[in-house]
Amino acid sequence: MQSPKRAALLGASGYTGADLLRLGVRHPGLEFVVLTANTHAGKPMSAVFPHLAHAGLPDLVANEDVDFADIDVVFCGLPHGTSQALVSSIIAQNANIRIIDMGADFRFRNPADYATVYGAEHVAPDLQKVTAYGLTEHNRDAIRAASIIACPGCYPTAALLSLLPLVKSGAIRTEDLIIDAKSGVSGAGRGLKQNTLMAEAGESLTPYGVGTHRHAPEIEQEIGLAAGAKVAVNFTPHLIPMSRGELVTAHVKLGTAKNADDLRDALREAYAGEPFIHIADKGVIPSTGHVRGSNHVVINAFDDRIPGRAIIIGTLDNLVKGSAGQALQNFNVAFGFDEATAIEALPLFP
Repeated sequence: MQSPKRAALLGASGYTGADLLRLGVRHPGLEFVVLTANTHAGKPMSAVFPHLAHAGLPDLVANEDVDFADIDVVFCGLPHGTSQALVSSIIAQNANIRIIDMGADFRFRNPADYATVYGAEHVAPDLQKVTAYGLTEHNRDAIRAASIIACPGCYPTAALLSLLPLVKSGAIRTEDLIIDAKSGVSGAGRGLKQNTLMAEAGESLTPYGVGTHRHAPEIEQEIGLAAGAKVAVNFTPHLIPMSRGELVTAHVKLGTAKNADDLRDALREAYAGEPFIHIADKGVIPSTGHVRGSNHVVINAFDDRIPGRAIIIGTLDNLVKGSAGQALQNFNVAFGFDEATAIEALPLFP
């Protein structure tokens, strides 16, 4: 059995950081020796997340106070634009370290696309050559060898897991692809924002980033790669008044598939043997309640009343499979652990 890998978590005071610790402290191959949160540096974890008070975790420190020389793996849970320079500095200190980034800074295969989407030049473009896109089920070989693993956003994870096998097989067409997505308020982060206050988000379903959301180009990148052609998608996210959970409804044109039964068969064939991807039986509508608190994904296909079209519905927990759980799954792949280690828990109910 491998000795535990010494891990640092950057951005431990966010929701994804909290879920990574909730799950990761049970991993026999992980030892969290460094936790950073610049605004909470010097505090015990219990002061930030009381539910983790008894997990035996180190106190929080500032990023600049960490010596990365004896760290095996760094999990990054930082906002976009903040990881690039820091990761570059960490790799300069320790060339053998592995980085698993839950943020957006390394998700674009072409660094120029990052500048287009996020409005600022990428400060470490050379690192993209040693980066793998961390959609585990579709990129394991690259993940095993990469120095940096860029975990997808939660919306792209749900959309791509639902659609990539169908695009790759030609079962659906890529033109006129419409993705309607909904996420719990934890997807907006832990920072104080007016639109996520209980009085404003509660009992109110709100679209946002209409026509401009930054996850659309990420989805287009991966679907385009699978299709071998440039692809445009219509993507609209919504904030839904619940803590966690995510559901995407994709409206697609049929390709070689004749109906939803064919699509379901193609999905089942693609994900045969996958521990976390489940194709529901005919007629079963995926719900966020089917996956809450877990690394599991439920997908199904339905016939549209419009001839030649179908509806694909996929659901996951945005903080687990959409972030922290997928990061741990990628850790397992990268370091040779059983892929389900520490993330095998079944969904919470009710």
